[in-house]
Amino acid sequence: MKVTNIHEAKTHFSKLVERAAAGEEIIIGKAGKPVARLGPYRESPPVPKRKPGGWKGKVWISPDFDKRDPEIEKLFGELD
Repeated sequence: MKVTNIHEAKTHFSKLVERAAAGEEIIIGKAGKPVARLGPYRESPPVPKRKPGGWKGKVWISPDFDKRDPEIEKLFGELD
């Protein structure tokens, strides 16, 4: 793995971009330590379109879900 220093990367940026576009991965370093990677751009796969109703029949909500619980109100004080 050859590390290209920042100064060299700035000087030869266009050539490095061409190499990256051709599929090469270039490692850019500062003081000999890798800090960045320059590589070819890849399109992200399209996000599948959401279909409403995917959870239908899989989730159940109790009829008293919104009902206030006096014990909890006592612990937290009045909620209104």
